[in-house]
Amino acid sequence: MGTALVVAAPATPAQAAGVVISGGVTQPVFDYAQAIRERVFIETEVDSDFDGRRDRVEARIIRPKETEGRLKVPTIFEPSPYWAGIHNVPNHDDIDRDDPGASARRSSTRSEEDILFYGYLDNYFVPRGYAVVVADSVGSGGSDGCPTSGGRNETLGMKAVVDWLTGRARGFDEDGRPAAARWSSGRVGMTGASYNGTLPNAVASTGVRGLTTIVPIAAISSWYDYYRANGGVVAPGGFQGEDTDILAKAVLTRQNPEVCAGVMADLEREQDRETGDYSRFWRERDYLPDAHKVKASVLLVHGLNDWNVKTQHFGQWWDALAANGVPRKIWLHQGGHTTPFYFRRAEWVETLHRWFDYWLYRVRNGVMSEPMADVELVPNQWQTYRTWPVPGSKPASYFLGPDALTRKPAGIGQAATFVDAPSRTAEELVEDPSGTNRLAFLTEPLAAPLHLSGTPELSVRAGLDGRSPYLTALLVDFGDGERVFGSRPTGEVDCLGPSIPGDPGCFERYVHNTAVTPYQIVSRGWLDVRNRKSIWRSEPITPGKQYTFEWGMQPQDHVFPAGHRLGIVLISTDRDYTLRYRAGTEVDVTLGVSRVTLPLARGGAG
Repeated sequence: MGTALVVAAPATPAQAAGVVISGGVTQPVFDYAQAIRERVFIETEVDSDFDGRRDRVEARIIRPKETEGRLKVPTIFEPSPYWAGIHNVPNHDDIDRDDPGASARRSSTRSEEDILFYGYLDNYFVPRGYAVVVADSVGSGGSDGCPTSGGRNETLGMKAVVDWLTGRARGFDEDGRPAAARWSSGRVGMTGASYNGTLPNAVASTGVRGLTTIVPIAAISSWYDYYRANGGVVAPGGFQGEDTDILAKAVLTRQNPEVCAGVMADLEREQDRETGDYSRFWRERDYLPDAHKVKASVLLVHGLNDWNVKTQHFGQWWDALAANGVPRKIWLHQGGHTTPFYFRRAEWVETLHRWFDYWLYRVRNGVMSEPMADVELVPNQWQTYRTWPVPGSKPASYFLGPDALTRKPAGIGQAATFVDAPSRTAEELVEDPSGTNRLAFLTEPLAAPLHLSGTPELSVRAGLDGRSPYLTALLVDFGDGERVFGSRPTGEVDCLGPSIPGDPGCFERYVHNTAVTPYQIVSRGWLDVRNRKSIWRSEPITPGKQYTFEWGMQPQDHVFPAGHRLGIVLISTDRDYTLRYRAGTEVDVTLGVSRVTLPLARGGAG
């Protein structure tokens, strides 16, 4: 375990306790039951409810009792708009276009269980010499302001907490008296999953001083890519009809929510559910252009089967961080919209502990000398790599030929046609042997495994005639493979830290929920053909005219086993994701020149 090291501010005779480091990690030497709990209201830079006063956000703090003396500790900070729960807000009912009989149907909105990831940070880290802070995002819980689904005011609201922890923002206690974080060492780490993980991305993109590291889990990097895709209105998986205004209304749990009526109306108008074009509205909610400002290190975590916050969010954020030399590591798992705490708990908690110790206590424990990427290749089989995509991955093109996917062009000049059927799901169409409403191109059975690592790209020569503007590509693994579709409880319970009333430290273990299926949709890619030149501007197409359409699919890391077939399935409407226009759009695809380019690991070019 090594020699124990005590790290603390100079101790007085009455304060001999300090942080103990042994074996490269902080030890649980502080009494959780005696920890100090307090609420602070922190002044932000914005007035998003337009009441003439700067918004204040509520932060709740738990820290070791010894910080009342001279001990200063770093902070682990989890922001959220969900701490006060959510409202059940009906989603938009406009997903069925040109179909009056369908307009009365409404999609169900998300439930509280869908979006809350219950915390363990205080139980585990306070005894080890950390303060833990949770704060209500603007417009939620005890905070002022109005929620805007990723707007600038939300970013600045949570940035203010970091500023307060580093002595640059004003705070007030429950009686309105000034409150300062004199116990803070000035080093802050942010973490969270889903929306709670998106806010750390947002705050890091401001370059705020004192934010030393972030751990975003299943987090958004651009809100455009959450509610749109390549010019089209595309929903997050499971939430057809949701948009920025719906989510903002769901988390509008502050007192006097009626003051935000104008902000909600502005969201509904400016988000533009007609064209799906990128705009200044979406640029405000896009953190990628500001990646060069990120000073914090990043431990990024994402599920490869997450269709809520799709894999594009981690892929493009990871690339942007790499381009700007940000210190980083990545965990990619085979689960969905979840955190590895539920299914790889021991390894995850150990990694998170060492990560925070390294960046917030500057403990030289070697965590940054280890391989950068941890990837779950198949359920419960993990592999480490020097980086991601897997080193040595190279592009390999497969051509759409007559009834086949081949390495060399075939059937040049021939055409294949399908007719859009918006009433059928992608899964139904993949299984359809008739091929009337889709085109399927499959390889021969693979002689050896293929390891896909990165972002598939499409170039399709096609013409469309009808109402639907969508082209959807599905990358499919055909074979009796195992498909991960979530997590399920095991009945086993672990406790992390003490169990104190009101601060539960015990959690049930989960494992991947899997099924053996004849196929698995590995990746999807959507394009509104009117945005073939730019996501900023729609431009109509001439019905039936052939165009070359190019677009990307969702990043993936997937092993196609030997004996399986790799397939591309082309459809128009993706019923569970895209808007649904009147049935009947004809799509003519030119064979031989249309292709998909796959990033395959060394030795996997087929």
